Amino acid sequence: MLAQANAQLRQTSLVRAIQLAVVVIFFGAWALVTGAHAINPLFLPAPLAVAGALAHLSTTRAFWGAVGVTSLSTAIAYAIAVSAGIVLGFFIGRSPTLTAAYRPVLAGMFAIPITLFFPLFVVMFGLGPPSKIAFGALYGFFPVVLNTIAGFSGVDPLFLRSARSQGATRVQALRYIFVPGAWPVVLSGLRIGFFITFASVLGGETLSSASGVGHAIAHEADLLDSPPMFAWIVIVLAVTVGLNLVLSLIEKRAVRS
Repeated sequence: MLAQANAQLRQTSLVRAIQLAVVVIFFGAWALVTGAHAINPLFLPAPLAVAGALAHLSTTRAFWGAVGVTSLSTAIAYAIAVSAGIVLGFFIGRSPTLTAAYRPVLAGMFAIPITLFFPLFVVMFGLGPPSKIAFGALYGFFPVVLNTIAGFSGVDPLFLRSARSQGATRVQALRYIFVPGAWPVVLSGLRIGFFITFASVLGGETLSSASGVGHAIAHEADLLDSPPMFAWIVIVLAVTVGLNLVLSLIEKRAVRS
């Protein structure tokens, strides 16, 4: 038991060391390339210039305003995607007939590049946050509903028949059979749906918006001001990586429990 724990600890330490090495190599290569002036600073500014722009941005009201707009839009869009995806996925996933009929349709719709239809969202909801919320909610809906369908339809019917033969009610079957059996797959869909929603909101703000983080990135690009543009990009990358680590840890603990 102790040997297994030590082996797992060594493996975890090795993984963390590899991840840290990748980060160090990335920033080291970035500093070397920019320090040697191998790339025009317009296309790739030095890390110190980006750090300075980031420090300046964090003290401005515009920075926190943009972060607030994007955060609120993402939260609302994700709430809509989760609510609709879980409810619809639950009712479809419990019926083999509905699963066979609708899962291929939903998967096919998810494969369509919905970005092509973003101008329609702008026409219907305007340039403000509502168009990004609707766009993000629609895009984030698909992984949630598809994983919910897969989770509930994948529950072994033998468990359900066994529970019913012992007098279990529908509520008890849902609580003790369906939810525990479907939860790991559903949770994975929730994590994927969040990042797709987040990326969709950012993408919508970049394409056509008057506020938000995506708008700020596009605005700095229009001004050809690389350091603040890369500072915004670094913020997005850091938030995405950090949230992914946190949500992955939550997912693993939830599945274990």
